Amino acid sequence: MKKFKTDPNQYFDYRDVKTLQRYIDSYGRIEPISKTGLSARQQRQLAVAIKRARHLALLPFVTK
Repeated sequence: MKKFKTDPNQYFDYRDVKTLQRYIDSYGRIEPISKTGLSARQQRQLAVAIKRARHLALLPFVTK
C-alpha cells in the first residue's frame, strides 16, 4: 500500500485485482480514506478502478 502513498504518479488499474482487494473490507465495501491513508485524488481513482473491476466481474459486488 505504501507505493501509492509515496508516489503520486502511480494509478490504480482495474485489472490488478490483487491490489484492489487490499482496499476492500470483508463485506465487499471500499475502505474509507481514513483507513487507506490515500489522498483524495487517489481515493477517487481507487473507487473508479474497483467499480470498473466489479462491472467486468473481476471483483464481487458483495462477499459472503
